[in-house]
Amino acid sequence: MPRVVVDVMLKPEILDPQGQAVANALPRLGVSDVSSVRIGRRIEIDFTGEPDLDRAREIADKLLANPVIEDYTVRLVTDDAVDAHP
Repeated sequence: MPRVVVDVMLKPEILDPQGQAVANALPRLGVSDVSSVRIGRRIEIDFTGEPDLDRAREIADKLLANPVIEDYTVRLVTDDAVDAHP
């Protein structure tokens, strides 16, 4: 069954202290080729019937994201799509 995924990220002009902390820690791990890190959240929504992208956008706009400081994207992901590493 397809699932709706909402990705929420701080707008580019908003400082990301959590991302900055990760970026600052990378050289201690021997990683020197990363110029910046931004941290966001991923929300997965399973509808009881067909996925409703318009309803998901409404949910994201009113509940999941703060549109003043965050941007979000809404997309459909099928079961055969691979989004993560084990």
